[in-house]
This record gives sequence, structure tokens and C-alpha cells, in this order.
Amino acid sequence: MAKLKLDLHDIYNKQKAIEDSLNEIIQEAIDCKIDTVEIIPGKGSGQLKKKVLRFLQQPEIKKLYHRIEKDSKNFGRIFVYFKF
Repeated sequence: MAKLKLDLHDIYNKQKAIEDSLNEIIQEAIDCKIDTVEIIPGKGSGQLKKKVLRFLQQPEIKKLYHRIEKDSKNFGRIFVYFKF
């Protein structure tokens, strides 16, 4: 099972860079038929995680993946699953 990982710690305060990184990793997963993407917004105040979840809920993005899962053991991780 192949997996891609995106750590957003370094760009937590750069909205454009966050969206670009999210778009790039989702496109890479689709192009390479990778079934799981792990996004790490970190724990912090939870604002970055909310931004990531809002991004993933946009209709044009939501149609690209199968489902998302918030890690129940680690608040600072989100998994995006694709079905090919």
C-alpha cells in the first residue's frame, strides 16, 4: 500500500503555499495512483487542521477522493483515501 505524506508545519501561516501543497499532493496521488495521503497539520490550536478540512470539502476537491479520516490516536493527522 503506497502512501504520500505532506507535513504542513513549515508553512502553517502561508495560506497560498498550503493550498498549493494540498493541490499538488492530491494531483500526485491521482497521477501515480497512490491510495493514501497523510496530511500533517500538527496539533497546535487546530486552525490549520480546520483549513485543511475546509479545503478537502470543496466540491471540486471532494470529487477527487474516496473518503477522509481523522486519526483518532493523533489529533494532528488526516488521512485522505483514493479508490482507483
